[in-house]
Amino acid sequence: MTTFPNELRSFATVRQLEILDAIEKEGSERKAANALGLSRGTVSNCVAKVKTKAAKQGYAPDNDMVHQVPAPFVVRGVSTYYNAEGKVSGQWVKSKADDAQIEQIIRDSVEAIIEGVRGLSPVIDKPQYNNDDLLCVYPMGDPHFGLKAWQADAGDNFDLKIAEDLTCSAIDRLIASAPPAKTAILLNLGDMFHADNQRNVTASGHQLDVDSRWAKIQQVGLKAMIYCCHKLLAKHENVVFRINKGNHDSHSSYALALMLSCYFDKEPRITVDLSPAIMWYYDFGNVLIGSTHGDTIKGRDILSIMASDVPKKWGNSTHRYCYIGHVHHHDAKEYQGGIVEYFRTLAARDAWHQGQGYRAGRDMRLIVLHKEYGEIERHTCDIGMLSHE
Repeated sequence: MTTFPNELRSFATVRQLEILDAIEKEGSERKAANALGLSRGTVSNCVAKVKTKAAKQGYAPDNDMVHQVPAPFVVRGVSTYYNAEGKVSGQWVKSKADDAQIEQIIRDSVEAIIEGVRGLSPVIDKPQYNNDDLLCVYPMGDPHFGLKAWQADAGDNFDLKIAEDLTCSAIDRLIASAPPAKTAILLNLGDMFHADNQRNVTASGHQLDVDSRWAKIQQVGLKAMIYCCHKLLAKHENVVFRINKGNHDSHSSYALALMLSCYFDKEPRITVDLSPAIMWYYDFGNVLIGSTHGDTIKGRDILSIMASDVPKKWGNSTHRYCYIGHVHHHDAKEYQGGIVEYFRTLAARDAWHQGQGYRAGRDMRLIVLHKEYGEIERHTCDIGMLSHE
């Protein structure tokens, strides 16, 4: 008779527990499948998935693995030592942090922390006139709040205060020149923050030049984005805020989006997108916009991915654009089906990129789209137009 120990059952979902119970009751997987109206393969796969999940946490008694590791860790390897009689004489269980579980814990923690601050945004008067045929897109290329650059070895000074001043000043200038479009998108293209935590290293372990403490950087970044959203709400009737997950801030970028979502919870004129997806889409009449940070998908592949991800929106559009950050220099190329464009940043180079020969310009742009004709104008705020010393 087949039985499943409680240790294994603890790794099963509610539905999987129903299948395990049926196997025990009926006496075999085949009989359980018949009783539940399922295929034999579905039942077998269920048992295999539960055992695989348990093994990742260190429980696989058939292989002498009985020492579980706690979440958010998973087993990286097990070394088992046997005596002359073939019995276990020692075991070394090696574990590692599971990135997916850690990310979920961080998201749950941030949601719990910010629950008490929902709806703090003041009421902002709606503009008297807006053109429903126009959409203003404000692509924000890699702000890198927290980056520290010293003019002597990086070519320019940059710190947390400069980042805030440049971002807010650029938004002010671009909004002043923007037409009265009914809807605006503040499109943060990723790497809002230079570092994702207090360790001040990239995901691959490279040391970063960082200004101030991580908590302060988060606070200033939030303050700057609130300022930008308030300004946009005063100019446009509806505002969409999207922040792409960058390779420098894969966790803190989502935390920022959550905080803004709670802050503007009672403001119906702003939508804060909380999708964790790498690609993001927005359709406007005959226009389809796609966006991603750019560290995981190559520009030449993006349009085909857009067509695959949102085929109906793709088929209903005649003007298609994908806006990307990551590379810190401007590049636009028209492929079959649309235009892929990379944007500059207002952030200065750090010492490493200066030494590698990076010399791209710095600016922020506003793109004006017509729902029938696509892009009809754009405005540029060059770094030279802003005072930041």
